Amino acid sequence: MKVFKDRVTVITGGASGFGREFAIIGARLGMKLVLADVQQDALDKTKAELEAQGAQVLAMRCDVRHAEEVQALADATMEKFGAVHLVFNNAGVGSGGLIWENTQADWDWVIGVNLWGVIHGVRIFTNLMLECAKKDPQFEGHIVNTASMAGLLNAPTMGVYNVSKHAVVSLSESLYQDLKLVEAPIGASVLCPYFVPTGISQSHRNRPEDVPGSAPTASQRAAQAMSDKAVNSGKVTAEEVAENTFKAIADEKFYIFSHPGALGNVQERMEDIVLQRNPGDPYKAAPHIRDMLRAKLKA
Repeated sequence: MKVFKDRVTVITGGASGFGREFAIIGARLGMKLVLADVQQDALDKTKAELEAQGAQVLAMRCDVRHAEEVQALADATMEKFGAVHLVFNNAGVGSGGLIWENTQADWDWVIGVNLWGVIHGVRIFTNLMLECAKKDPQFEGHIVNTASMAGLLNAPTMGVYNVSKHAVVSLSESLYQDLKLVEAPIGASVLCPYFVPTGISQSHRNRPEDVPGSAPTASQRAAQAMSDKAVNSGKVTAEEVAENTFKAIADEKFYIFSHPGALGNVQERMEDIVLQRNPGDPYKAAPHIRDMLRAKLKA
């Protein structure tokens, strides 16, 4: 996808973090914006800021766990703008702790947003974009799914999140291959950020009423503290990641990384698989982090 001006982009999780930065860049490029989020106040604020800059914006509260809400988002987009060219399946939440301590509600929430949200987005918007392409010989489209480095690695006390993001990487690779197979004028990318200050570590602020919480265990408290520290100390900004993502779209690049230096860990994991070794120590280069985590678990 080379042309952005006057094209229509849909962004889930569009009120904060990466989604908000995607919207800011889209506005700067002259795109028509469709923002979806569950946090109404942040959504209203982002919409007002972008409209003040002259952007055309449709903002809708949308819980991507629910297919009917994603379908309503697609219907409203077509009614207002008549087409869809660029989709960011970006909404995401996190939950940590030892994997056997996560509740059914934890699994339902994280898988619902992180995986089913992308599934609904891909299923609904790809078909819609293919219909748009039939009507426009010059159609160019692209889909970006936000995964994580947690979709390529498996750090402890992040099991539910890891599972969801590994699935998004697989879904995205499958989407890429299927689009290539049918020679669709639609590209695909998967965004795999590492620790970037976005608010993901505070996902519990948007935990819905139908997902009951429980008193956090020691491992969940430890995971939360480590996640807060890692995310908030990140040196790469959400704005930089968004800029790199738009460049990757224009360059038809599939894998997008915020921290390419971390790929050595991915390579080591791949070698473990190919050489049939047991999974390596994720804290080999920083054993003090493992020791700190263990101490917190025993506290």
